[in-house]
Amino acid sequence: MEQLAFAHLVIDGEVKPAASGQVFDNRTPWTGEVVGQAADGGAEDVDAAIQAARRAFDDTDWSVNRDKRFEVLTRLQEIMMANRDRFMTVARVEAGATVGAACMAHVDGALNAMNDLMGCFDDVQWEEDAGSKETYGFTTHRKIYHEAVGVVGAITPWNVPLYVNLEKVFCALMAGCTMILKPAPDTPYSASLLGELALEAGVPPGVLNVVTSQDPALAGQMLVDDARVDAISFTGSTAIGRLIMERGAATMKRVFLELGGKSANIILEDAPNFAESVARGMAVMHAGQGCAMATRMLVHRSRYEEACHILKAAYENFSQNWGEFDAPSQVMGPVISKKQLDRVKSYIDIGVEEGARLLHGGNLAPYKGDGYFVEPTCFVDVTNDMRIAREEIFGPVLCVIPFDDDEDAIRIANDSEYGLAGAVTTADLDRGIRIAKRIRAGNISVNGGMMITGDLPFGGYKASGIGRAWGREGVEDFLETKVIAHT
Repeated sequence: MEQLAFAHLVIDGEVKPAASGQVFDNRTPWTGEVVGQAADGGAEDVDAAIQAARRAFDDTDWSVNRDKRFEVLTRLQEIMMANRDRFMTVARVEAGATVGAACMAHVDGALNAMNDLMGCFDDVQWEEDAGSKETYGFTTHRKIYHEAVGVVGAITPWNVPLYVNLEKVFCALMAGCTMILKPAPDTPYSASLLGELALEAGVPPGVLNVVTSQDPALAGQMLVDDARVDAISFTGSTAIGRLIMERGAATMKRVFLELGGKSANIILEDAPNFAESVARGMAVMHAGQGCAMATRMLVHRSRYEEACHILKAAYENFSQNWGEFDAPSQVMGPVISKKQLDRVKSYIDIGVEEGARLLHGGNLAPYKGDGYFVEPTCFVDVTNDMRIAREEIFGPVLCVIPFDDDEDAIRIANDSEYGLAGAVTTADLDRGIRIAKRIRAGNISVNGGMMITGDLPFGGYKASGIGRAWGREGVEDFLETKVIAHT
């Protein structure tokens, strides 16, 4: 297994170790072995990063010089593209991505989304003329200005770290904010390398700071609690999102949350290429570690048993085609850690106890190696009140649920605390769009349409989050609105 470079902190334009000199091990999910080390940032480092970001926002022209921002971020965009192969290695070694998964969302999907997002820069309305209005006997001329919200604390997850890091960094910096990026302890190097390349691109000191830390909570709590930080952008679990909202209230922070999902994939009885549509619904991409992944498959009762037979064959065929580090076409490897492995297995056991029928998988897979492998798993005869149908597992576990008609499918899809994404497959496009409009979720695919790209807003309803990432809307979330009126 290839070793990764040391993951440094990036604070106020300097690449540096932690103030304490402490480090922590970076382990690969493929074997559990140490593949590098990272600076173990502590309270002193977080404070220094906040100071740097505050100074860069308050005392430089970064927030108001749009031409400069676009020029610098364009250079960073070019440098990121030039370093694709480095990020491919990082995604595979650090995050446990297979070659196939790295070539999709992990790296190529992230870089393509970055490019799409940069194309939205000119779509942002920085100023609006509200016209003149006569009030109280005199005329007032009004303008609306959209300004950067300030210093942003970004807390990112381990599942697709480059993708989420780029989303937060580019959206906030395009808006004119400055940032402290705090990556998950499991994937420190993806963020550290981004920080170093940002300096190479000419991002001014203090505009982007990166603090890696072994402690999963310390740096994030400091960012949430500190009054010098104006906004928090968090991607992770709904439970942690709720805590961030509670703690952020003390300083009236703006909070953006991209949280959990339990998305429904509705396959109607008239679905064209029914077998292909069902087989493509396996929850195996990156071992199911995707918040927008459809982990509830809803199939019309008239074709439910047919779908079960299709899935059984599909999973049996797939069982020979996963868990290999160098296989170019594979999309499923290990889960991120022993902790996550235990969590996924506990949910599989819950599913069995609840009475769902285990169609395939259900076991740990030590035969794949010493890493954190769990078999691709499919439950059928699931009811929507079961825990495996209601709670986010974040592993390669699919739940298959029958429905009676369109109204029943919509009811089941919406009977969830989450509302991040979903899918509908049908021969009747108008029918599919009617159903999609009634699903309480932020991003819906009809007949395989690509609903997640860098120029489109992404985010959820209900417990799946607040605010939007990517697209013009993702940039505008980091803007304040000011009215100036004069006679």
